[in-house]
Amino acid sequence: MGRIGTQSALDRGIDATLRHDRWIALGGLAGVVVVAWLYLWYTATGTDQASMSMPAMPGMPAMSGMPSPPRATDAAAFTLALVMWTVMMAGMMLPSATPTVLLYGAIVRKNGARGTVLPGVWIFASAYLLVWAGFSVAATVLQTLLERASLLTPTLAAASNRAAALALIVAGVYQLTPLKRSCLARCRNPLEFFMTRWRAGPGGAFRMGLEHGAYCVGCCWALMMLLFVAGVMNLAWVALIAAFVFVEKLFPAVRLVSPLASAALIVAGLFLLARA
Repeated sequence: MGRIGTQSALDRGIDATLRHDRWIALGGLAGVVVVAWLYLWYTATGTDQASMSMPAMPGMPAMSGMPSPPRATDAAAFTLALVMWTVMMAGMMLPSATPTVLLYGAIVRKNGARGTVLPGVWIFASAYLLVWAGFSVAATVLQTLLERASLLTPTLAAASNRAAALALIVAGVYQLTPLKRSCLARCRNPLEFFMTRWRAGPGGAFRMGLEHGAYCVGCCWALMMLLFVAGVMNLAWVALIAAFVFVEKLFPAVRLVSPLASAALIVAGLFLLARA
């Protein structure tokens, strides 16, 4: 009886721990997002003060006070720009992925995989963020190419109305493509994703995190390119795009949000093009 009572107490303790794993995971994910946004705020305000204290060069207008983010002009600067993009993607995309991460933990728990819930959650989330880190490499390379072609301002905004208009129109058109709808459907239905793509164990968690991250990139890459329209470190613009992604992915009942956004982006792009 003593052994049975001890085992029962142990089981109750394990069950209590597993009931709290959702809150532990949620707190950890929230912490990552908060740290990411604090880093972005610190970078934006720090570079803003630096640009305001920098004297204007001969023949160049004085800085307007907009923050000047890291420019990928050499290896060290490229690394700083890559860090900026990676942290930005984590801060923008992790909130909309949190329900999927928590659902993964709930499925693992219900399958009775005691002791592997939280490790599995972090493996899944890390793989998801790794995909966005790969996207950040591509975005930093694009930033480098645009800078060398003098197509970006010091604040990493499009240097011409034509370039900004092109980014807006491409993003608007992409909202209506079958690829966008397919990737968005998988992001909106994490339960269906797990039912059809489930793989057990740490390796399975990592692979599913990569796959879900790939669908998320396929859904949102064009929206991320809009960061070059108003400036990569324009935090109001960053927050607006992140909020739209959150609503689009987590509120599928609002079915008009994607077509309305598409129309707004295309109209804004055509307006800028007419002024070019």
